Amino acid sequence: MDVRIQTHPFDAAQLAGELQRRTAGQAGAIVHFLGMVRDYSPDQASRSLYLEHYPGMCEREIRQLCQQAHARWDILDSLVVHRVGELPLTEPIVFVGVASRHRGMAFRACEFLIDALKTRAPFWKRETLDDGRAFWVAQRQSDAEKTAQWGLEPIHHGALGTANNDAENDEPA
Repeated sequence: MDVRIQTHPFDAAQLAGELQRRTAGQAGAIVHFLGMVRDYSPDQASRSLYLEHYPGMCEREIRQLCQQAHARWDILDSLVVHRVGELPLTEPIVFVGVASRHRGMAFRACEFLIDALKTRAPFWKRETLDDGRAFWVAQRQSDAEKTAQWGLEPIHHGALGTANNDAENDEPA
């Protein structure tokens, strides 16, 4: 089990290979999720996404989620890498990988981790539009509902709803 928060880019194939090497001869399945920076604003093109996190607490929360995944499913190993800082559109932002003897457990554990990570890990996202205006992206109700389906209580690191498109507001939601 490994959790990394970093500013520099990562290579998803390299991370999947690392997980494969760490479980060589044991894993029958490796499932990974790769999240990309996308345009959150419905009305105007975006330039980038800035991610802040709560150092120490963020890693602890993600490790606890990984421990829960290991307890719920018979998985061999997990790897979560999440970037922070200023990220341009289309850049990889998060990698969640799970190795297991069987694909079903790997799929469920990976889905659990990304669903729970989105609402429980203390990250804040600020989108910058092409014209330079910026707004904080609010946690979506649908993400909170996905987390609740796993029997976890979402932690709200800001207002629930859709993106806060008040581009004049530079305070976290």
